[in-house]
Amino acid sequence: MSMNPTHTWPAIPALLALVLLAGCRREAPAPEPATPQAEAGAEAAGDGQGTAATPLVLEDVIETDPRYVVGISYPPGIDAEPGLARALHAYAEAARAELRQAVAGLGANPTAPYELSLGFRQLVRTADVVAVAADGSLYTGGAHGQPLVARFVWLPKQQRMLTAESLLASREGWEPVAAYIGEQLGTAAHIRASDEALAPEERANLLAMALKTIDQGTEPRPENFAQFEPVPGADGRIGALRFVFPPYQVGPYADGVQTVEVPASVLMPYLADDVRGLFAG
Repeated sequence: MSMNPTHTWPAIPALLALVLLAGCRREAPAPEPATPQAEAGAEAAGDGQGTAATPLVLEDVIETDPRYVVGISYPPGIDAEPGLARALHAYAEAARAELRQAVAGLGANPTAPYELSLGFRQLVRTADVVAVAADGSLYTGGAHGQPLVARFVWLPKQQRMLTAESLLASREGWEPVAAYIGEQLGTAAHIRASDEALAPEERANLLAMALKTIDQGTEPRPENFAQFEPVPGADGRIGALRFVFPPYQVGPYADGVQTVEVPASVLMPYLADDVRGLFAG
């Protein structure tokens, strides 16, 4: 078992450094406005067989304007899987649409430019599984940006995305899985609350709030576990799933992204039949 309940965000400023190269690269035109939820759902869903659209070539995006800055990067060669490419593109376009909507509501240039920084990283590529992480930030005013955290697990042989809804054989299976994850997060919360620099009352309040947030964020429903990434085992199959929780879901913004690895042995009794063979053990 391995557990990394507190995870820092990737170096997002590195993406925005791409803006400095804008003079050397083609600036991508802004697409027509669209509803983020509708656009993401339509493009990612396709027809379930990876044939709903022509192959999509993903290119890094740089946009600069006195009001906003956009930097989006894709991993090389990821568009070899058209269905996965459409899902990544849909997610990025939904974020751009949200930024455009915020910019459209400006009466004047903002004090600090609005900003979308989004990076896609390939995590795993085998004949059975291709996994991609999306991490970034969308800033449209306020104290800090909105974290963007998503994971995409594509099954090339089945030509579909592995989702929380299709991972387990039944919704009831989420009860033991959620209990396992909640226990790991709770242990980490106890460690954080044991800081002797805090007064006893402060430690008690911190722990109580943390445990309440964890309980709410890990209720045994698939939507609470939508973001996960495979951890390869020694035999090349999936040895564990690392569940990823964005800020606010199981802790305050200051705690950042939190993750918990659930071994394949814990998941195995509850996995759906059509994905069981992907897992070790």
